[in-house]
This record gives sequence, structure tokens and C-alpha cells, in this order.
Amino acid sequence: MAVDPLPLRRAAELAENSIGQTRWLVRDLWSAQGVGFLAGAPKAMKTWMGLDLAISVASGTACLGRFAVEEHGPVLAFLAEDRQREVRQRVAAICAHRGLAIDSLDLHFISVPLLQLHLGEDSARLRATVESLRPKLLILDPLVRIWGADENSSQEIGALLSFLRTLQRRYRMAILVVHHFTKRAHSRLGQALRGSGDLWAWSDDNAYLVRNADRLVLHLEHRSAPAPEPIALRLIDAQGDGAALHLEILQPTATAVACGHTISPPSLEEQIIEALRVAAPNPLTRDALRKTLHVNNHRLGQSLRTLEAQGRIRRCNAGWTIES
Repeated sequence: MAVDPLPLRRAAELAENSIGQTRWLVRDLWSAQGVGFLAGAPKAMKTWMGLDLAISVASGTACLGRFAVEEHGPVLAFLAEDRQREVRQRVAAICAHRGLAIDSLDLHFISVPLLQLHLGEDSARLRATVESLRPKLLILDPLVRIWGADENSSQEIGALLSFLRTLQRRYRMAILVVHHFTKRAHSRLGQALRGSGDLWAWSDDNAYLVRNADRLVLHLEHRSAPAPEPIALRLIDAQGDGAALHLEILQPTATAVACGHTISPPSLEEQIIEALRVAAPNPLTRDALRKTLHVNNHRLGQSLRTLEAQGRIRRCNAGWTIES
């Protein structure tokens, strides 16, 4: 029986890309059509980070206020561990912070309670959904809720990775899978991904959220581009009522090297200035500042008096604001 040979292309006939350039979905954060993981320990703000990225791609606005979107369009997400009401509240809060209308956002959530991609029916339905929407970005959160087979088995996890890579190539989209770290210590963050080592080898881009004392640090990793320095983040409630809750890069940006190095936190005075800057032109009450910065009332009062004496802030009827 005759067998057709595999198709071949000469080197010069391969798809061309400018030497040394990476096509980005979100510059320096996630490559165009890249696959990979957003990983961290439990309660490390992974879903907040995933939503921030999703809203950025769907709206064309900068992720975390820093990373510019280069290819925006529809985003498809499956969040298995969050109730729809909570997801909407989080999306609405990020939109409020950015001045976006939630009803115009090109962000779509799969609303089934369970998605098991090791089952043929569910994987076929996901493929059909992607075919219909043609998203720029697919987010699956978390891996343990979409894959009922053994994540430690290279053979079994390989079936999932192959399916996702096929989706990525066929529909030319990026894929982000939320995953957890193992409890064992590792010298490289990619080695801390729970399960088979094939997970790290498969990914083009990874974002790791690491707790360092009371600070959350974002580490980025790319197959085809250098990574920026680690970035310190905090969940900010600028209005004090949760209506504009969002992740924000702390200023000055932390530059600690990956694991185990202490990050020098900004002073309380610097944190106050940054919180007032974010809220401007709206003043913040002392109570709102205390809740946002998680500081006791006595320390806050001392720092407010110091900044007022320096002429950097002023008190008005509605609270505190930056002195213009």
C-alpha cells in the first residue's frame, strides 16, 4: 500500500518574522498566539490577574495600567471556581477603574458548571465554541477543573496539551491556563507547576504570582523574549467600597530577583501618595485610606500629618487629596 510522504518546506519558505522581534498579544506580558500558565499558590490573586488580562484584550486598554495591548478582540473564558455573580462584580470593578462600559465589553464566559476536556463531548463543544467566537484569547481557570485525568502522567496530560496546542494553531489564538504550584520548593518557578514536567516544556509564556511577605510579586517568563523584572502588585480599593477594586502595580516598581529575595516596601507616606494619585481628582477619607492600605489608624494619622506639613497633601471637607 502506497503511503504519501509528509509535506516539506525549505527554510526560506517558512513563515517569516522579523529577526529578534516577538509578536505580542499584550506587550512584554503575553505573546500573540502564545500558550502557557498563570500559576501560583491558593489565594494568590490568579483569577484577578486573569480577569485584568481578559478585560485588556477585550477592550484594548493596558493590562495593570502598564502592558499595552497590541492585538485586541473577543476573549473567551471558563472560570470553574467562581460564581457568576462574583465574576460580574470583579469585572464591573475593573471596568469602573478603567472607565469602561461593561455592556460593551467583548468578553464571554462559558456558563456550564462543569467542563471536562478529557471527555470527547466537552472537548468538541469547546472547539465548536471557539470556532463560532474566534477569540484572541482563551482562558481556562483552573487546570484541575478542566482535566479529570492524571495531571502527573506525561501521557495523559500530553493529550490535553496536544488538544490545546491544536486549538491554538487552528484558530490562531492565545491560551492561558490557570494552575497551582506544588508545595515543594524549586529553584525555578516553572518547575513548581503541579503535575508533569511537560506542562512547563509546553508553554510559550508564563505568569507566576508569588507571595513575598505581605507583597504579591508577578514574575513573567517567555520562550522567545526576555522577561521584565519582577513586579510588585497589590489589590487596591481606591474608593473604599469595592466598586473599583483592581490589581495595581506598586510604585516604585519592585525589582527583586525571582525567589527568596526581600522586596523593600514603599514607605507608608509613599503608599498614601500613590493611593491619592490613583483616586484623583476624588478625595479619599481617612477611613478609605486605612482600609485600602491595611494600616492602623494611629500610624495613618502620623503619616497624614507628616505629608500635610510637607505640603504634599491637603485635607478638604470630603477627605484627603494630593496638593496641586
